[in-house]
Amino acid sequence: MARYRLGVDVGGTFTDLVLFDEDGFDTRVHKVPTTPDDQTEAIAVGVAELLAAQGATPKELLYFAQGSTIAINAMIEGKTARVGIVATQGFRDLLELGRQRRPSLYDLFFQKPLPLVARHLRLEVAERTDASGNELAALDEDAVREAVSRLAAQGVDAVAICFLFSFLNPAHELQAEKIAREIASGLSVWLSHRVLPEFREFERLGTTVANAALGPVMKRYLGNLGDRLDSIGVTRTPYIMQSSGGILSPDNALERPANTLFSGPSAGVVGGLHVARQAGTENAITFDMGGTSTDICLISGGAIAMVQEKEIAGTPIRTPMVDVNSVGAGGGSIAWVDAGGRLKVGPRSAGADPGPAAYGQGGDQPTVTDANLVLGRLSQRGLLGGRKPMHVDAAHEAIRRCVAENLGLDVMEAANGIVEIVNTNMVLATREVSVQRGYDPREFTLVAYGGAGPLHATAVARQLGIPTVVVPRTPGTLCALGLLTSDMRTDYVQAMIGPLLQADLVAVNRILNDLEGRARLWLQAERGDIDGCVIEVSADLRYTGQNYELPADAPPAPWDQASLELLAERFNVEHQRANGYRSDRAVVQLVNLRVTALAPMPRLPSPPVQREAALDVSPSERRDVWWNDSIVSTPIHERDQLSVGMTLDGPAIVEQMDSTTLIAPGERARVDENENLIISI
Repeated sequence: MARYRLGVDVGGTFTDLVLFDEDGFDTRVHKVPTTPDDQTEAIAVGVAELLAAQGATPKELLYFAQGSTIAINAMIEGKTARVGIVATQGFRDLLELGRQRRPSLYDLFFQKPLPLVARHLRLEVAERTDASGNELAALDEDAVREAVSRLAAQGVDAVAICFLFSFLNPAHELQAEKIAREIASGLSVWLSHRVLPEFREFERLGTTVANAALGPVMKRYLGNLGDRLDSIGVTRTPYIMQSSGGILSPDNALERPANTLFSGPSAGVVGGLHVARQAGTENAITFDMGGTSTDICLISGGAIAMVQEKEIAGTPIRTPMVDVNSVGAGGGSIAWVDAGGRLKVGPRSAGADPGPAAYGQGGDQPTVTDANLVLGRLSQRGLLGGRKPMHVDAAHEAIRRCVAENLGLDVMEAANGIVEIVNTNMVLATREVSVQRGYDPREFTLVAYGGAGPLHATAVARQLGIPTVVVPRTPGTLCALGLLTSDMRTDYVQAMIGPLLQADLVAVNRILNDLEGRARLWLQAERGDIDGCVIEVSADLRYTGQNYELPADAPPAPWDQASLELLAERFNVEHQRANGYRSDRAVVQLVNLRVTALAPMPRLPSPPVQREAALDVSPSERRDVWWNDSIVSTPIHERDQLSVGMTLDGPAIVEQMDSTTLIAPGERARVDENENLIISI
């Protein structure tokens, strides 16, 4: 019986699938349109079609992992569960007050996002713990009973309990949880000290509320997915991709649903790292352009850039996340002319429905896809190997009516302007993760993927001075492939605030032992055998007086004074890199201790190296394509006809089922031993 691994990534426009044969080392890819109303429908359809095309049965699936947009969509669209808050007296409005910062400092018309929980569902009770964890006022248990009863009567699905300084002393939250479960056993109860045992009350409350709001959504989604998969005979439980770039079981996803908010983009970055290593580099910028957005991330020295916090719809979410910079620039991004007569592209997107005008599904607004079709860069035969027909006349008319006539341009000039503007938007987004953080993009390789990434990658690289672009064998499904190269991961954190070099080593080692013990229990539960698993220790540090901290790799426990000194020096080096200076006289402050557990998954082997081909690069056809303000007859190549060792000189276009790659005049592409396209700019 054959053995397969399956990865499924749900995007805004398409759902991508990759099936890997454990025995034959073959990879088969597939794409189906995403079904926004119920993502599980597209997943089930795609899995059934892919298995049938491979001649495989559901029982032959050894492993199934998925990346989903269900959590992020629920947050952005306001379709989360109904949540109530029980907070310390005086802190009822913390979620709404937030912090003293504005996304647009000089925007007089800025509308603050509505809080995730309405004010009448935010209740407070008398209790108080001080900044050292000492009880100042006992918990008013009668007030807790009244608050939970009121919230249950209001029809909430979950209750988030967040008391002041509970991360230092959780006794009051535990008391409140016991009362809540006695009064309303059907409600899910979320305690802030379990969700995020860190300081900063606003972030801890926001993260707790987000998890409470997403819990029922994720439970319903996983239930529907299970039913859909059962209907096609798939019984293998699908693992879930986290925002951190690691996977976890569905049960763990239900415990921390907010950890899946950036599931899909994180899978793509992991896949991008896999491809970069195949190409012989540990320094890469991943460039994932899909139908609705472009996601960009920096990888330095083989380490994916991470952040601990992002804000979504006004709610802070604090959890380890791959540091992806997303910009509203995708194939479906709509081009429009503002009141001042300036051409803009995005952030609005035509999405999967109705999609670009060229799809013929009712869309009448010009998009980036329409522009590429009009310029001859996309085949009129359609996408997905012809399964998605393209209507060039509809694209031409949309650009003429909405852009060209308003700007006094012909349609080709307008289409070219759309492409140049979206490229500029992506260049600026790439600078944010590189130049603005102290990295020189000229020292990196651009790994281009997503359905539209290879169409725009070399133009973006040229503006940034990046010398090389790598396009993987199946760029349009790399996020799904990344799911098959991701390790299982979980993270634990505990706040401990004070001068690093004067830290109480007994207390530090007690916390580290506790965190590592929890990590080992998790590894044993997930894997049974922890041989080959990894436990990493790190710390969040800052100079005293600073408002935000930086992470630094830490030595393994137990720590001694030398460990503290080593950690301080590592922080100084990281501070120098991130901010351009270090302060050896400033006091380094310890903020959080972190432990990460990693259970490595089997790596995908590289395809067998083919013999050097005869280097026959005869094109399958030629097509008129707009290059550099003129139309050039351009050779069109089929990706599956390219052999290892072949080279292509631009201008040329390489087409395949899941994407199209542009090789501009003056550029040269080579097929490496892993069947990646290496394009020299």
